[in-house]
Amino acid sequence: MIFKTDLNYRKQALVKLLLNVQKKEAEIIQALYDDFKKPAFEAVATETSYIVSELEYTIKNLKKWAKPQRVLPSFLNFPSSDFIYKEPYGKVLVIAPWNYPYQLALAPLIAAVAAGNQVVVKPSELAENTSRIIAEIIAASFEEQHVQCVLGGVEVSQSLLLQRWDYIFFTGSVAVGKIVAQAAATHLTPVTLELGGKNPCIIEETADLKLAAKRIVWGKFLNAGQTCIAPDYLLVHEHIKPKLIEYLKAEIILAYGENPQESTDFPRIINEKNWKRQLQLLENQRVIFGGQSAVSDFYLAPTLVDEPSLNSLLMQEEIFGPILPILGYTSETDLEKIIVRYEKPLSLYVFTKQNSLAQKIITRFSFGGGCINDTVIHFANKRLPFGGVGHSGIGAYHGKRSFELFSHNKPIVKKATWLDIPLRYAPYQGKLSGLKKMLKWFS
Repeated sequence: MIFKTDLNYRKQALVKLLLNVQKKEAEIIQALYDDFKKPAFEAVATETSYIVSELEYTIKNLKKWAKPQRVLPSFLNFPSSDFIYKEPYGKVLVIAPWNYPYQLALAPLIAAVAAGNQVVVKPSELAENTSRIIAEIIAASFEEQHVQCVLGGVEVSQSLLLQRWDYIFFTGSVAVGKIVAQAAATHLTPVTLELGGKNPCIIEETADLKLAAKRIVWGKFLNAGQTCIAPDYLLVHEHIKPKLIEYLKAEIILAYGENPQESTDFPRIINEKNWKRQLQLLENQRVIFGGQSAVSDFYLAPTLVDEPSLNSLLMQEEIFGPILPILGYTSETDLEKIIVRYEKPLSLYVFTKQNSLAQKIITRFSFGGGCINDTVIHFANKRLPFGGVGHSGIGAYHGKRSFELFSHNKPIVKKATWLDIPLRYAPYQGKLSGLKKMLKWFS
């Protein structure tokens, strides 16, 4: 069955979704707290307000985005009018993660609906309270043939991946991303993979250390470090390393108090499995701040680790938790040796007052996106593409690019009938020189 996807229907569906997400905001905030004690401030800043903004922006611009785009025709096709039509792929599968379970389920859904697709959303089973509210919102906002929410664990995801889809959008780990890509390849299904990696954060000698420490602590320990674009490790010039460490300690205390376990602003690790993994990463490491943990609520304090071995487990994989390794360097060669030993990261950050150095670093290394003199904030601008490169992901979205991502650009040439140049038709005898002249003129 081909489901109706006319523009008015899409817009009405998105307006209804907007009303329902606004109605359910308090429940979502509570669900995020129940799942892993995400504070209300972070829930609003990184989840609910983002979705409302994305919906309003999409509804406002949908008609303009969906309109066929007229492009300059080729002189070789004279006389003609050329267009790009925005066509939905068809049936789309969205598999969402647990770390930002609300935002990263609904943001791709909004774009897929705007582009005219039918959608199945699979929220994460690890954030079960949030996933339940997502299912309620989707059921109240869409016809069943248009959008469905499917709840369940790994076996449900595996079952969904066995089906044939026209597009798959996945956010999660590199390991699972490979499984998704492999499943999609069976049917040559296009995919967007939003993954992660070991994101370096470079602090150079001229940086404003106190401000750098404040912004690093915020970006790293936001959501208890369970953020794909969080700084994964610091590369600090040896001359300023001791001072930066003291600033980092002070900023952690300013943010979360002497005992972060008592802070209402510091979330928890999502479950026991992930909590145990964090403790395993800390084994045999030189912890210089934090390290306290409690299995009762899967708590791990904001933790600083000094000079971990690059061969240790901590430095072999993405941390995805509140552990921040600090490595010293003395030269740009040191930086390069460390950064290039890993796959291309999702983000890179550099703190410096030397614009030439900043430009050199961001052009030397390949990564998804990043900031100069801050962390994480590039995600907030809907006019910037968000996505990885290499092992950190395939494809980018946000704002208009999200609509483009879920749309097939269909080229159409409308050829006039009032003139028909005979050069292209056989027989070709005597036409070759004319063809060469024409190709030269219009190349």
